[in-house]
Amino acid sequence: MELFSEYGTILIILAACFGFFMAWGVGANDVANAMGTSVGSKALTIKQAILIAMVFEFAGAYLAGGEVTSTIRKGIVDSAVFSDKPDLLVFGMLSALLAAGTWLAIASFMGWPVSTTHSIVGAIVGFAAVGVSNDAVNWGKVSTIVASWVVSPVMAGTISFAIFRSVQHLILTQDNPFDRAKKYAPMYMFAVGFLMAMVTLLKGLKHVFKDVGIDMSYGDNVLVAVGFGILVTIIGTYLLSKVERDLTKEEGNRFYNVEKVFAVLMIFTACSMAFAHGSNDVANAVGPLAAVVNVVNAGGDIAAKSSMPSWILLLGGAGIVFGLATYGFKVMGTIGRKITELTPSRGFAAELGAAATVVLASGTGLPISTTHTLVGAVLGVGMARGIGAINLRMVGSIFLSWVVTLPAGAGLSILFFFFFKGVFGG
Repeated sequence: MELFSEYGTILIILAACFGFFMAWGVGANDVANAMGTSVGSKALTIKQAILIAMVFEFAGAYLAGGEVTSTIRKGIVDSAVFSDKPDLLVFGMLSALLAAGTWLAIASFMGWPVSTTHSIVGAIVGFAAVGVSNDAVNWGKVSTIVASWVVSPVMAGTISFAIFRSVQHLILTQDNPFDRAKKYAPMYMFAVGFLMAMVTLLKGLKHVFKDVGIDMSYGDNVLVAVGFGILVTIIGTYLLSKVERDLTKEEGNRFYNVEKVFAVLMIFTACSMAFAHGSNDVANAVGPLAAVVNVVNAGGDIAAKSSMPSWILLLGGAGIVFGLATYGFKVMGTIGRKITELTPSRGFAAELGAAATVVLASGTGLPISTTHTLVGAVLGVGMARGIGAINLRMVGSIFLSWVVTLPAGAGLSILFFFFFKGVFGG
């Protein structure tokens, strides 16, 4: 096609820039809320959280984020509709990246934790429905994504509520909380090891296994996760024996030493959630970018075999890390401090509840949003202490930003789509 031979390099450069911008938004917003519980509970400093996320998010994005080229194209839009007009698909994907990146930048500036998946979905639905054809959109897929607005936070909130209630009942309300923490911590350590292994296997490593020809069933993953849970329990019990009780600190806060125990556990949850998140959500930035690169390189042949060049994953991973490091503090503050007051024990319950939700959703095929899951988990922990422990005004703002995300992404995408169509004479 003449457009691709004449402007192919420019289109790929634009896609790379917009893909990096979108990845920056993922880092500033999505990664920040994933690490917000650890920072808000003071289990980790902002610098430590950024360092952990830099290593594990990048590793997840680069090592395990490869199975993403067809996710966006074949899931929400019917690529067959574009077979005679591949230029519209390229303009649409450029518009979607720029629109979603712009909305994430606005949301991050306001401190709103929004779903990066919903941002890119809204953007793709917008250009496809208005710029191409209403039939180009898989509306059934879109409806399941909208359903996740309710499913994700309710499921995560319920599980986190139950976990924190168990912490309260077994440890915090007892006469000797530190001794009780040492007694019951191995049980929670096994849960951490098991659930984090499941999240990593189901969300992070499944693409790596697929590439090397390893086919693991859900049952196989459970067995591996049980083994990892036992290993974490053994290591954690050893580390726990090194935690010394500081009686002077307990005079001002009787839970000081208990929270030290949960702070150790939160380091494990933060590392694993970061890896799983990087592998899963890098798709939102590099999926449309890979679609543009493949269509341009194939001269407009939509049916050509897709590939994922390693430079695209590198770009996505670098963008995510850069976004978190430069502007992640804003959303971290919302998740960690503005919804409800978090301590390591509360943050632990929230992260474990979020991980359990991801595992359950992966096993049952339920569509969920990482952002909505984590916010729901924090709300669940807050509810365990009573409705007065929750900042309802902030929760209202967050819910409103969730509702606005799809139409905002769609509206911006439509504007950019007709702009690119006009500029390149589509």
